[in-house]
Amino acid sequence: MTDEWIQRLAERLDLEAPSQEETSRLLAAARDVAHGVERRVTPLSTFLLGRAVQARVAGGASGDQALTEVLELLENEIPEEAPGEVP
Repeated sequence: MTDEWIQRLAERLDLEAPSQEETSRLLAAARDVAHGVERRVTPLSTFLLGRAVQARVAGGASGDQALTEVLELLENEIPEEAPGEVP
């Protein structure tokens, strides 16, 4: 159901749906933000990730290269300790 819904949404937005690999990478990134930063900012972070990928592709990068770059940048921004953890 979820994959079908994403496929339909992508079609309605005139976009290509993410591959299974891209889906896995994006869901992992969203999980990392939710657990490492704050759950409520996860949708905003994924929106920004998408815009950053789009900008890199518009600048000539491949989709895979752009996604990899953006996810690496995100990874460097996730705190090593989850919010509320005592070191």
